[in-house]
Amino acid sequence: MPRRDAAAQAGVHERTARDWDRGIRKIGNARLHPDGRRIDYKTGVSTTVCAAPASLSAVEAELHPRFLTVTERELISDLRRQGESLRAIGRALGRPASTVKREIDARSAEGVYQPHRAHRAWAASRARPRQSKLAQDGPLRDHVAQKLRERWSPEQIRNNLLLEFPGDEGMRVSPETIYQAIYVQARGGLRREVAVALRTGRTIRTPRRTGGARQPRFTHPMIMISDRPAEVEDRAVPGHWEGDLIMGSRNETAIVTLVERHTRYVLLGHLPGGHTAEEVRDVLTALIATLPEHLRGSLTWDQGSEMAAHKQFTVATGVPVYFCDPHSPWQRGSNENTNGLLRQYFPKGTDLSVHSAEDLEHVAQQLNGRPRKTLGWATPAERLRDLLTTT
Repeated sequence: MPRRDAAAQAGVHERTARDWDRGIRKIGNARLHPDGRRIDYKTGVSTTVCAAPASLSAVEAELHPRFLTVTERELISDLRRQGESLRAIGRALGRPASTVKREIDARSAEGVYQPHRAHRAWAASRARPRQSKLAQDGPLRDHVAQKLRERWSPEQIRNNLLLEFPGDEGMRVSPETIYQAIYVQARGGLRREVAVALRTGRTIRTPRRTGGARQPRFTHPMIMISDRPAEVEDRAVPGHWEGDLIMGSRNETAIVTLVERHTRYVLLGHLPGGHTAEEVRDVLTALIATLPEHLRGSLTWDQGSEMAAHKQFTVATGVPVYFCDPHSPWQRGSNENTNGLLRQYFPKGTDLSVHSAEDLEHVAQQLNGRPRKTLGWATPAERLRDLLTTT
């Protein structure tokens, strides 16, 4: 059709259409010609700028070879009008016929394939300017923020949403989306909020490291974890515990932590004066004494010096103590994970003696009320309750 009619349909001036045909681009008050001349049409001043590489068209940038270019789309349109088959068009492009078919099926409007419209539609489909779910105010963001304040992990929050809002697709978020929101905020300066939201308190993800070897330090011989009964390993039988200390500032104060392997139930022991072997023995003995007989199976600990009185503990309670191999925290994985959770309440480098026995009981209740992935999103308190009511 004549240029004037084409310009009218495109909604531009005929002179603009003529410039497009000649490869001339308008930049501000000047026109940039394909040969690199820049002419200010108000002053008439002409300057020469660095010309674009010949391999780059004025209407497209360099693309990965797997993408169709606007030139290839023009060729598809031309050959399609000539009645060529899909295979013939594919051979001309050096691409599979299926690629041509998908392009025509997806980009045709009312049965007509227009190459530039198709290219614009493809370019628009590549953009993903979608805002993060948690960057928007609303019930989802409020719910996530509330659970983070309660020290729930992102994965716990995700699965809790499935249970609390089973029919509401708007109340869905992945754990990674929560992590990304937290870490982006951290880079923006909200480090204090991150320390509260995540149990590690980290603003970036860091690799783990291992330390050097540790020597045994007990008078009485240790029973190693390799001698522990198989029923303890598979967690099938309740009553087997993992234990450790979490340390305060300068390693002067500590708290005893016990985790039941079957239910992940947590017990915390108060050590107001210190953490000598005798003090730890007495606190452990008192904690075990609160349990029914069938939940006093065994205790697994690392080779810390605080367990030097392990033989006396076993005599007093009848609970055997099994010791992990040096530098093998995964052999007490449940306890290590729990200690990480407890650091939200008892940060590293703080004085742990200021927390009373009532404070520890409150923290233990909160941990035991959290849903756990390994328990099918039940809570340790629910599992222990079921265990006590069925035995």
